[in-house]
Amino acid sequence: MEKFTRFKGRAALLDMVNIDTDQIIPKQFLTKTDRDGYGQSLFYDWRYLENGKENPDFELNKSERRNAEILVSGDNFGCGSSREHAPWALAGYGFRVIIAPSFADIFYGNSIKNGLLPAIVSEDDLERIRSSFIENRAIALGADLEKKIIELPDGSEIGFQIADLPRKTMLEGIDQIEQTLACLNDLAAFEKKYRQEHPWCFS
Repeated sequence: MEKFTRFKGRAALLDMVNIDTDQIIPKQFLTKTDRDGYGQSLFYDWRYLENGKENPDFELNKSERRNAEILVSGDNFGCGSSREHAPWALAGYGFRVIIAPSFADIFYGNSIKNGLLPAIVSEDDLERIRSSFIENRAIALGADLEKKIIELPDGSEIGFQIADLPRKTMLEGIDQIEQTLACLNDLAAFEKKYRQEHPWCFS
């Protein structure tokens, strides 16, 4: 997994609560087990009209929001099914950071595993970020994982929450397998001691 320390990029605002994984990546696109290619189907039912053309009213299709890399949204982002395809689609589109007051637990964990930073902010701070968006003008936000801050366009900063272990894994760029491999010596020592103390389990 790629290390994440600081990132700055164009931002988009989906000002809705309870955005579920079936909207993030609709079920008809879940035809592969690898993560490539899902970005083009991200928010498909919102991004495209019935004739297959782009919906000009959708946030990510507006010129000032196109190719956004930081997404700001409302409470309970990523609710619904547990599909890991949701963060695959977001990352495949180009997003590196999702900012919201809360995330569904499974989506939150899947995002961390895929190098997508879920930054939790208060409702008051979300309102500050929301007010930074100006119609017909592109804006950039920054995210500093070391300091746990979001940088606003006017230069001000707000804090965000992330648990210590997910923060550590993203800063160091290590996945769950690498975390386990780093503990091999401890695991071997435990197994040796356990065999000595419970020999009847291995007779």
